[in-house]
Amino acid sequence: MALHAGSSSYTSPLELRRYGTLVGSTLVALASGTNYVYSAYAPQLGTRLRISNTQLNIIALAGNVGVYFSGPVWGRIVDRRGPRILLASGFIMLLIGYSGIRIFYDHGDSITKLGQPGLSLLVFCSFLTGFGGNGGLTASMNATAKSFPDRLRATTTGIVISGFGLSAFFFSTIAKVFFAHSTSSLLLLLSLGTSLPMIMGFFVVRPVPHAERPDDDEAFLHAGRQDYTAVSQSEIYEVPERNRVIEMSPSRSPPLPKSFPRTAESTALADIHGKTLLTSFDFWLLATITVFLSGTGLMYINNVGAMTKALYAHGNPEFNEAEAARYQGEQVSTISVANFLGRIIIGFSADFAKSKLGFPRSFGAAIIALGFVASQVAASRIEVLDRLWIASFILGLSYGGLFGLFPTITVDWFGLAHFSENWGFVSVSPAIGGNLFSLAFGRNLDAHDPTLASPAGEVSGRAIGDAAHQCLQGLTCYVDTLKLTIAACSLAFLLSLLAGWREWRRRKVESSVVWDAGADE
Repeated sequence: MALHAGSSSYTSPLELRRYGTLVGSTLVALASGTNYVYSAYAPQLGTRLRISNTQLNIIALAGNVGVYFSGPVWGRIVDRRGPRILLASGFIMLLIGYSGIRIFYDHGDSITKLGQPGLSLLVFCSFLTGFGGNGGLTASMNATAKSFPDRLRATTTGIVISGFGLSAFFFSTIAKVFFAHSTSSLLLLLSLGTSLPMIMGFFVVRPVPHAERPDDDEAFLHAGRQDYTAVSQSEIYEVPERNRVIEMSPSRSPPLPKSFPRTAESTALADIHGKTLLTSFDFWLLATITVFLSGTGLMYINNVGAMTKALYAHGNPEFNEAEAARYQGEQVSTISVANFLGRIIIGFSADFAKSKLGFPRSFGAAIIALGFVASQVAASRIEVLDRLWIASFILGLSYGGLFGLFPTITVDWFGLAHFSENWGFVSVSPAIGGNLFSLAFGRNLDAHDPTLASPAGEVSGRAIGDAAHQCLQGLTCYVDTLKLTIAACSLAFLLSLLAGWREWRRRKVESSVVWDAGADE
């Protein structure tokens, strides 16, 4: 995006600020996705505070609720007031949240029994970590989406959200290398390592004005514009020439059929939000696809440890909890790295497909859905633990692609002005789908619990010890749930084809209408 003046070229100050926002947003996102690190300290927290697994799950659930249900709140604030409020709030919430958990852990030896008030406070601290972390992610995504033109939007937002996907791997790796035997030190790392980047982002992460043509940076500079908030949207998007019909101004766009609402790329200032969004067929189509795919992803991520232990226990006369945990950690790392790669790859691929091949980005959702189907089919056929990484890698790649692409589809369909609020409503879907499929997984696993369903003689003669509450039947323990997710992801694939077809038809109708209007002038 270098500017050219005569035979020399130079880098615009706006361009430097734009990429400064990109780097800062990625670092903030890296510090925002630590909810999945919970498993790295949860067992030690439960032992120190002498609380049950059910109570530990309630604490984990509070963090997830903070992440997924804060989206509409943070989105509405950042769309109206910018990212700084979110980053400052994220700093406070993350610092208090993880510091509070650390205080509980450090004083656990002096607590004979954690009463209801103490448990409630611990749950609240976990909620703050999720709420604050999503504030950081929302701020960074919003600033990046508004700082880069459409031709780079999926790529740049994919880079930012890939940092969120890599967060669990980043912090869990540091924990293994430096704090393998110090849970208190790990919680201190999380307190500072998640909150301090929010302060850095407060000064760096901000929307930077842009236009579709690189040379338009010079126009902003000549006008003396240095702050995004001082630049009106009409100044950013000018009326294009006819050969740039896809990026036409709303002042030139004629009415379209009601069944084909305008997209952001066709009107530049398309603004679908609030009641209009919630009554839109396209919103419910996108949300339904997200429920099925993200629900499958969360179910797998949350329960891959149980799957690992089931495969490890099957045919193994000496169940070792520590060894099973090591295999579980390998699956989590595989998913996290693949998640990161998926978010990067889908951004470049979607932008290339749209700008070079003319395909709507929403067709990429069908490819992602196929990836989810493949991951679940693979998992339903893998009976040997050493091969489970195949399903985990495909799942992580698809899950990363989902969250790398769908925010950009939200911009394409509903506009940029209320992007974060709209994406906040869409991103409630993972909580719905995740709880639905995770509940099904739990019920399926409980049905094969040897202490509940198996005759006592079935586990006799084995060194069950740690495996007393562990399903010993391998793949049979959970395969019925995978059949459910295969069906759900297959349906999501069909819905994704519908979504791509609807956008392709919209673009075709819009282009033909504009050419007809231009011929009449």
